[in-house]
Amino acid sequence: MTYSLPTLKSGLTGGAEIVVGAEHTAPHVGSGVVRVLATPVLVNLLEAAALDAVEKHIAPGHQTVGIRLDVRHFAATPVGLRVKAHAEIIAVDARMITFRVWAEDEVELIGDGTHERVIITLDKFDARMQAKLERRTPSVKR
Repeated sequence: MTYSLPTLKSGLTGGAEIVVGAEHTAPHVGSGVVRVLATPVLVNLLEAAALDAVEKHIAPGHQTVGIRLDVRHFAATPVGLRVKAHAEIIAVDARMITFRVWAEDEVELIGDGTHERVIITLDKFDARMQAKLERRTPSVKR
């Protein structure tokens, strides 16, 4: 089965960026009390960069979903600075895509790591999710 177009290969890159606002800080997202870029927001930005690298290379009726992320967030970024996230495909193995990811603010490198995404068939995925909803245990009223 063809999941990706022949153009999906190692070396492709993508990016995403934000200017850190109050809505991107740790207190706002519930991950701390210091008013700097929250790690969950950095993770989201890195995933967005990976999506930017692959979306146009995925066959119609397919998409990618993240399955693994190993990230270091080692430098704080205050409100007002721009953050750029980058992703580079380092391996494609059938449905599995592996990325090198990193992010920098206007001063320094702030994080890096690896990310894996798997190509899914949307109609099969949607059917599995519907079946899961149907298998759920009804909530017990107290």
